[in-house]
Amino acid sequence: MDNVSKAIEVLNAGGVILYTTETVCGLGCLTSSQEAIEKIYKIKQRDFNQKLILLIGDDRKLNNYVKEVPEMAWDLIDYAEKQPTIIYPNAINLPKILVSEDGSVAIRVVTNGPLHSFLKKLKVPLTSTSANISGSISPSIIKEVSKEILSKVDFILDLPQINSSRRPSSIIKLQTNGEVKIIRK
Repeated sequence: MDNVSKAIEVLNAGGVILYTTETVCGLGCLTSSQEAIEKIYKIKQRDFNQKLILLIGDDRKLNNYVKEVPEMAWDLIDYAEKQPTIIYPNAINLPKILVSEDGSVAIRVVTNGPLHSFLKKLKVPLTSTSANISGSISPSIIKEVSKEILSKVDFILDLPQINSSRRPSSIIKLQTNGEVKIIRK
């Protein structure tokens, strides 16, 4: 069994994986596993009020998780130089633990590269966050991940990193009234 298939098997069994992206290393699990989501919070020592993001490999699936995708989001997905994480209003079909108090959810549509290929094979969103203890520097490669985190994940998926920016994605919050707020550049 190849590593991608093994990672999917671990995720489907309710596990947490450590994986590489085009930005920084991530911790991920399925949105359907409350237990795995809670495990990520424990691994990161993160407050439950700081929400995790979703990664999807197909922008057509946005409508499964956002009641009404603001028009500007499509432009950001299609034309942004780097794939941003977008906070959408009016999350739907997601567990409460992933939805902010204001009803929003953060989603990054991954449109190319090895992570995109992985997400297409996974076929469902990957709940995700950076692979660091909250407040610490986000590691860009597996060897920078702390031993504490490495010891707590169920599988490590070291995807090829093509043109890695070595920086977390930008975060943009879109409102239903058209207002745009840059959370992280």
